[in-house]
Order: sequence, then structure tokens, then C-alpha cells
Amino acid sequence: MEHSSYYYDHDRNDPERVSPFTEDKIELKIDNNNNRWKYREDEILNQIQDYLYGTYNSHYTSKESKTQTLDLIESIGDAEAFCRSNAIKYLSRFGKKNGKSRLDILKAIHYCVLLYNFSGVLDQKGDYETF
Repeated sequence: MEHSSYYYDHDRNDPERVSPFTEDKIELKIDNNNNRWKYREDEILNQIQDYLYGTYNSHYTSKESKTQTLDLIESIGDAEAFCRSNAIKYLSRFGKKNGKSRLDILKAIHYCVLLYNFSGVLDQKGDYETF
């Protein structure tokens, strides 16, 4: 995948930021050595991790502020709804804009992960079924 020059400009918003393009990258411990994954979930989860890792190289901040728009949205109490809406947006446009874009799915997954965080279910004890 080709990236813009900004993709590799890891410190444009924070001159003190450590380069993410080092060997220190965290690797998921997901593999298919035991043939556990029927639908290549191990590969998919690794691609999701790579995508999420890359998003922190170029988010909407400036050199003066490390605040992302999502931080402001969270501060007024709208992060959960914002993340849910964006996940729906990217899922609903999948296959309609330039064919089937894996980027639309990755963005939807990213917003689902953020929704998982902002909704409070991350720390929820026990599971329950919804119908």
C-alpha cells in the first residue's frame, strides 16, 4: 500500500514522539499454527491492528495541541453516539464508493472498537443476550 508523505511524518504533531517505524511495534499473538481460525480471523485481526496502529500517525491535531476532535466530542458526552454513527456510515457505504473498499470496513471496525471503549462495555462484568 502506498502512503502519502505525511504517513511517515510521525512527529509532525508532536516533535517528541517516538517513531512508530521501529522494531518496537507490538505484535499480536494471533496466528493460525493450531488451525483454530476457519475464516482467517488471525490475518484479519493482524490487518486491523496494523490499520489502527497507522491511524495514530496522522490524526487531526496540530503542533500546538495534541487534542483530537474525538477528545472534544467525548468532552461533551457524544463520543458513544458519534462512534456508532460513524461505524454505520462506513458500513453503509461499503461497496458503493469505488467498489468494495477494505478501508471502509477497517474504518467501521475502528469506530466499533472506539464504541466498545466509550460505551462502557469494556469494563462490564458478565454477558447478556439481546434479541
